[in-house]
Amino acid sequence: MLEGVTPRAGQGTELRADAVRNRARILRIAREQLAAGDTSLQLNAIARLAGVGVGTVYRHFPNRHALVEALSAERFRELIAEAQAAVAADDPRVGLHRLLRFALDRMLDDPDFAAVLESAADASAQTSDMRAELDQAVTGLLDRARLSGAIRDGVEAEDVRRLLCGVHHAVRSGGGARRDLYLDVLLEGLRPPR
Repeated sequence: MLEGVTPRAGQGTELRADAVRNRARILRIAREQLAAGDTSLQLNAIARLAGVGVGTVYRHFPNRHALVEALSAERFRELIAEAQAAVAADDPRVGLHRLLRFALDRMLDDPDFAAVLESAADASAQTSDMRAELDQAVTGLLDRARLSGAIRDGVEAEDVRRLLCGVHHAVRSGGGARRDLYLDVLLEGLRPPR
């Protein structure tokens, strides 16, 4: 299956060559818009700039969130790789701290990526697959951390993601200078009760 392509009912997994080119052009224009400071990602405007019909854009990306997910795929893969590296760290608590810092930095740098991580539902199967892969790595890390006595029982990968989203919100709402403190508070809260 092509990267970032979600087959729809009655549609095969392969896109025609012109559809692949159109999708790539739409993503390129969307990235250019973001780089130019236009975060609205209005699908009609992107269609016009890409030189394709509005229907073409909506066939690939039925809404802004679906487009944002596609644009965030590379960052998601980076986060998965960092989570897998954290699992392999000698000290799982150090690995978890490094992973949380990495994820928070990417979320602060890219609010659309943060929105994808915070979202309760995914627009594409690719995002759902990446979320499952991330959760699997984080679950492995949490299991190692629990065995070493560094993490309390009952904390799951989804809990860590939600808590990190809370730290992200706190930092974005004016606590930028307190980012490290907030991360430390989160990590301390994950420890077993004394």
